Amino acid sequence: MAARRTASDSSDRQLSLIERARRDQIIQITIDLVAEHGYAAASLTRIAQTAGITKGAVLYHFASKDAVVAAAHERVLGELVAAVGAAVDTVPAEQAPAAYVRRMVGHLTERPDHIRMIMGSVIIGDVSDASARWKPLASLLHDARQARGLPPGPDLRTLAVLTGGAIDGIIGAHMQDGDFDARDAAETLIAMLEGALFA
Repeated sequence: MAARRTASDSSDRQLSLIERARRDQIIQITIDLVAEHGYAAASLTRIAQTAGITKGAVLYHFASKDAVVAAAHERVLGELVAAVGAAVDTVPAEQAPAAYVRRMVGHLTERPDHIRMIMGSVIIGDVSDASARWKPLASLLHDARQARGLPPGPDLRTLAVLTGGAIDGIIGAHMQDGDFDARDAAETLIAMLEGALFA
């Protein structure tokens, strides 16, 4: 059997086109399996069977199940961050918090597999830096106030944490009830956020 790849192997050498394609396939299958069946059901054997390869072939690319799931989680978060970042970059600073909320809710409601992947892989995630979630939004909130020439005001960390929790609530309600209008809820959240931010 070929030597197992580690995270450092892929950074030390250029992967071939075939290796990249296989890794992408394994990651996408993992996203689909975790989204459909949950973390526990997405075993290395099931990932391999779905990909039409051996378990050893999966282990050639990833050291463990957790490594595969972590790569899938990273891909989903990367796509979310890219989508939200692109939306925020197209508007003036004072409109960035609204663009953030709209695109976050929009992206997640458009990609229920991403929601399930994020939720399904939380158990292996490193939650040691919870600030990684609220700091970017707090920075947008700060810049929005500054763009309007407002002095320091409400605690931006609190606003960012509350906004993140509200987004989670909107997405959760949408997942539970397909008739729940997540976009309308996002607009209500934006009105509340801007009321507190720009008061």
